[in-house]
Amino acid sequence: MKIVKPKITVIMPYFRKKVFFKKSINSVLSQTFKSYEVIIIFDDNNLQELDYIKNIIKSKKKIRLIINKNNVGAGYSRNVGIDNSKSPYIAFLDCDDVWHENKLKFQYEFMIKNNYKLTHTSYYVVDKNEKILQKNIIKKNIIDYQYLIKSCDIGLSSVMIDKRILKSERFPNLKTKEDYVLWLKLLKRGYKFFGLNKLLLSWRFSENSLSSSNIQKFFDAFRVYCYYQKNNIFISMIYTIRLSINAFLKNYRFIFNV
Repeated sequence: MKIVKPKITVIMPYFRKKVFFKKSINSVLSQTFKSYEVIIIFDDNNLQELDYIKNIIKSKKKIRLIINKNNVGAGYSRNVGIDNSKSPYIAFLDCDDVWHENKLKFQYEFMIKNNYKLTHTSYYVVDKNEKILQKNIIKKNIIDYQYLIKSCDIGLSSVMIDKRILKSERFPNLKTKEDYVLWLKLLKRGYKFFGLNKLLLSWRFSENSLSSSNIQKFFDAFRVYCYYQKNNIFISMIYTIRLSINAFLKNYRFIFNV
């Protein structure tokens, strides 16, 4: 009997998202598009929540669970998922975000019809109680390197990629902005992000992460521009300040709904 490989691999790195995980994984299992597999990468040295994950996904044949020996971060965990994928297309979902039931169907058909390699979608921004804070609508249908270098307006959980373009590229070892580095690398090679202007997921905004990680995000942004993009210190600082201001304005709008 011929084994039919899934068309899409959904990669979900897990680190202490117990409150939201069940809703997140159920949004995948409820997809109208059925030719997919899910790889969950458990990335926590503390195994306290592992039994909870195993209990939720038990008997789910589409799901594979990989347990990291050490906590390596979301970026490297996604790399593990990519390396273990059996599908020609990759979709990313963070374990506190939620997909619309037609997310995979609409996006896969959009890519196949137009022969796109790299796509993203519009999305809702929600708080911990599912209240919609804002709609993040795609403003530019085609994003190239020169556009994205100014500000990263792409929701990670909205991205779908033709796996072939990831043969030589992976997420870097950064605590934040690791997705931004990968997108810039791909666009610098000549690929473009094509936008599907449909609201196909809810991206969760957490106020708790703002004060604790702002400094980390600033330094990671500087590394993006200086180390990974090979800009000089002066240009890198200008880009970093601009990116930080854009992020601050976004967060302000999320919090105060303006």
